[in-house]
Amino acid sequence: MKALIASGGRGTRLRPITHTQNKHLIAIANKPILHYAIEAACNAGIKEIGIVHNSDSQEVPNTIGDGSRWGVSITYIPQINPGGLAQVVLLAEKFIGNDNFIFYLGDNLVVGGVKKYVDEFTKSNFNCWLTLSKVKDPQRFGVPEIKDGKIISIEEKPINPKSGYAVAGIYIYDKNIFTACKALKPSARGELEISDAHQWLIENNFAVGFSEITGWWKDTGKPTDLLEANRLVLDNLIPSNNGTIEKTANVAGKVIIEEGAIIKDSVVRGPVIIGKNCLIEGSYIGPFTAIGNNTTIKNSEVEYSIILRDCKIINVGIRIEGSILGNDVEVVEANGKPRVHRFMIGDQSRVEIS
Repeated sequence: MKALIASGGRGTRLRPITHTQNKHLIAIANKPILHYAIEAACNAGIKEIGIVHNSDSQEVPNTIGDGSRWGVSITYIPQINPGGLAQVVLLAEKFIGNDNFIFYLGDNLVVGGVKKYVDEFTKSNFNCWLTLSKVKDPQRFGVPEIKDGKIISIEEKPINPKSGYAVAGIYIYDKNIFTACKALKPSARGELEISDAHQWLIENNFAVGFSEITGWWKDTGKPTDLLEANRLVLDNLIPSNNGTIEKTANVAGKVIIEEGAIIKDSVVRGPVIIGKNCLIEGSYIGPFTAIGNNTTIKNSEVEYSIILRDCKIINVGIRIEGSILGNDVEVVEANGKPRVHRFMIGDQSRVEIS
């Protein structure tokens, strides 16, 4: 069993952060999203991983490396032009060969990993194994039609969904998926749709099975999804303290404080993660907040937010909530009466609040 992870695309729904950073490398609970996919593959016993990435950037290969830190071998597969998930599968045919493989969308997160799905597929005689999740907005996803416990059709982003399930971004295949993908024609949006490949398998009498994800699964394609994924990951934290909590600080709940971080004259209510070499002074850090390395927060309040590395939040007179701050962002006090603000701020930005 091998793993194929998709890390291409432009992340247009996460701009401006993705103007300067691959969306799969945005940190959730201070760890790049792509790490969660790699760790899931490792925990399923997989040793060979292929990662498809944008050919015009070495950001993913340079950041992730050769896989040795996880004890696996990673092969990088460049994608010149995005052409749909079925195209991603075809790009990996040489790497996969005749092996079975799990195809994992690198911007997806699922609780509990993928080992149980790999095991179910391995024990079965199915050619394709899909993971399904109940969602509020199935129109955004591939949607299965289920009858008598079997998937009888799949439609990509339907106007009138035939079920309340989404096909999650975790698929397991044998080599027949390559035949299916080669039989496809581009959809109306000019892409080779993976849902069409699944439909081809069904129509040509290949065995397509499924599991329902009973915990949580998130596709982190939108800012609200990032914040929700961050909340879900933080909610499962194992607390630890490798920094300094001064006597003037009040820290409660599930909190991770990383090496070199200092908390003084502040209140921190978990679940929260505070990265390396951060300074939290005279501030309130509320639940479901991730603070990246080398960030300074003084005389300010932050809750339910993602603050990436090297940020400064100083003397902000109103709580920052439901916000995403990119790398090297400054949010500082300005003259005038403070008013409510919400932020999604790209790298190297500076915002004055008035």
